[in-house]
This record gives sequence, structure tokens and C-alpha cells, in this order.
Amino acid sequence: MNELIIELSEINPSDFFGSRNANIELIKKYYPKLKIVARGNKIKAFGDEELLEEFDLRITLLAEHFSKYNKLDEVSIERILTSDVNAEENKADFASEVLVHGVGGRQIKPLTPNQKKLVELMRKNDMVFAVGPAGTGKTYTGVALAVQALKNKQVRRIILTRPAVEAGENLGFLPGDLKEKLDPYMQPLYDALRDMIPHEKLEAYIEKGVIQIAPMAFMRGRTLDNAFVILDEAQNTSTAQMKMFLTRMGKHAKFMITGDPGQIDLPRRINSGLKEALLVLKNVKGVGTLFLDDKDVIRHRLVKRIINAYKELENN
Repeated sequence: MNELIIELSEINPSDFFGSRNANIELIKKYYPKLKIVARGNKIKAFGDEELLEEFDLRITLLAEHFSKYNKLDEVSIERILTSDVNAEENKADFASEVLVHGVGGRQIKPLTPNQKKLVELMRKNDMVFAVGPAGTGKTYTGVALAVQALKNKQVRRIILTRPAVEAGENLGFLPGDLKEKLDPYMQPLYDALRDMIPHEKLEAYIEKGVIQIAPMAFMRGRTLDNAFVILDEAQNTSTAQMKMFLTRMGKHAKFMITGDPGQIDLPRRINSGLKEALLVLKNVKGVGTLFLDDKDVIRHRLVKRIINAYKELENN
């Protein structure tokens, strides 16, 4: 039986192993054919040579992740251990650039190969469609790119918008004025910004109009120049709304359109503007498209399983 000894240096082994060795126990579940023992600052593994080589690579990637983020959780472990990419692509992904240093010095960077492709695609094109299921980091990565562009003075403002389609709920029955009704609906955009910009500075940006968060109806009649504009939940736009939005693009502007065709909340008689735009613009120069999938899900590991379960139901 072949033996592999991995010595952890420059990181705290007990934190890496997790409370009561929870991280190691989770790792063991992914390698049932290996005998794995963790003691002190060493991990010993016994088994087939080829499997040990893969195990060595994955532990190295986990250690690199821990060194950068000073933590290791179930989602990170699952993503790193189940990634389909080869060693070089994996290393390139984890060495990817920091987009923004967020609140508390947090490093915000692309976490999956497709998120990294999204960053590269956005730099090559003025308009990009990022399409995929919930939890793949489409909007979050887009907001990080927008904040980076603002900080680097590549744009003068950030505009974030969503179509005000209620997912099975009726905004009209909620108490309060229009802003109070819409703020909860725009909450995911606020959450992303709060991770990246300190509270007082963010409030000042919003007050001055440097950062604008508004429902899509507010885009009509405007020319959006010198701006990084993100249309979120684009699957809930009608054809007319999507065309209206896309033609708001002004000089020195970047447009990112994100959406999940599997979560359309429009009435059945209305076609999704996102689906049509993907067909109409697929060969237009300067427009990029990226499809993310369940491998890019970076929320709780159950999210990936839920997506797969619904996918199986649709295929039956």
C-alpha cells in the first residue's frame, strides 16, 4: 500500500482540520478508498498511487484557500474537491486577481473558473450576458467589477436595476411608499455593495447618485453613459423592456445582464426578454455571453443538490 505524508506549514492545523476534525471527516467522505489520518501538523494517506496524487493536489488547494481566507467551510471543501478542472486551471483560479478589497479587508475575487471567465469576458466586451442558476455568483461578481471600475475611475457611476416582477408576491399590498416597497426587492444588490463599500461611504454614494439602485421602469428615456450598469433578474423582463434597457447604453458604458431562465416569474403569455435577447444578439460583435452551471454554485452545498433535483424533474 502506498503512503503519502502532507505536512501543513504556515497554517494552524487545528483550524484547518476543523472543530472536532469536522473538515477532515468531510474530506474522508470524498475519498472512501483512502485511509486518512490527521495528527499534529501532518496528514497521512494510504492507498492507490494515482488517487494519492489527486488527494495531494486537492489538499494543497484547500491549504492555499485557507491561507488566503483564514477559514475553511463545507461549501469551499465541496467546491475544491469536486471541481472538474485540471491542476493548472485550478491553480490559476485560486491565484486569480483580487477585484476589490471589501469591508474589513476582505478579498473579493472570482472563486470558480467560470467566474474568472466572466471577469475576462467583461473586460473584452462592453456588454455581457451572464446566465445561470441561483448561487453561481453572477450578480456578486458583476457588482465587484462595477465597484472596481468606479474605484479605478473607469466609470463615474454604478447603476443597478431589476424588473419589478413579484415572485409570487404582490408589492401593492405591502405597507409604505414606493421606495419602502421596492427596497426589500432590491436587497440582494444592497447586500453585495455592503460587502464591498463601508456603510457611510455607500450611503454618501447613493445620496449623491454615484450609485443608483432602481427598478427597471426608471431606466426609460435615459442615456446611461460613463456608467457600469447591471440588469439583474433579467429573465423577468419582457421583450419590450429588454430592448428598452439595452438601447439605454451611452458612451463609455459597460452593461452586464444577469439572469436565470429557469426562474421566470412572468405571466405565461409574456415571453422572457432575456431568452429572446440571447438569440438575437448571439452574433453581435462586442456582446459576450457566459453560461454558468451548478459547478459554480458557491452557496450552501444543498443549493447545488436542489438545483440538480429540479433539473432531474424537468428531464423526466
